[in-house]
Amino acid sequence: MNNQTVPTKGNLLAVKKSLELSRTGFELLDRKRNILIHEMMSLIGRASKIQSVIDKTYADAYALLQRSNITLGFCQELAETVPIENGLNVAYRSVMGVELPMVSLKRQEGVPAPFGLNSSNALLDQAYKKFQKIKYLTAELAEVENSIYRLAVAVKKTQKRANALKNIMIPRFEDTVKMISDSLEEKDREEFSRLKVIKKQKEEKSA
Repeated sequence: MNNQTVPTKGNLLAVKKSLELSRTGFELLDRKRNILIHEMMSLIGRASKIQSVIDKTYADAYALLQRSNITLGFCQELAETVPIENGLNVAYRSVMGVELPMVSLKRQEGVPAPFGLNSSNALLDQAYKKFQKIKYLTAELAEVENSIYRLAVAVKKTQKRANALKNIMIPRFEDTVKMISDSLEEKDREEFSRLKVIKKQKEEKSA
């Protein structure tokens, strides 16, 4: 609506309805933004913890691998016996309309290292278990970080739409409601004054 809107009661009702819908829309968007931010902040904390565990596990794994290289010699041939991972799956869950990934990686708890006992030792087995742990943690971290990114994008879009309603649409509708209301009140006053004049003229003619 704009200042060229014809000041009628019908238009006043229409603009008031648009104003009410805009205010409701802003409240819903603001609520959505808060929920998304809360979800994002909880994931940021989770990502930080996972990354810390990954960093420590990497340090332990490489220390074990280094000691394995010393006791067994270069372990490249043994490393090549580790099978390619093909148990990764991705599904999605929705948070306020935002699709967030759920990454799952089939765990193989208790499964021995693929290289034979004769060609390896306990140090290499321990290193293998550490790298297996890192693999699962990395899948979890990928899920969390991708979710954080998607939530951040959604928060930005939601904030932009909420700002447009709050700073542009709602004030515009409020101004239009005031303009039409003032115009209708002015017309009512003019009509009232005109009727008073007509009444006075009739009374003077009757006298």
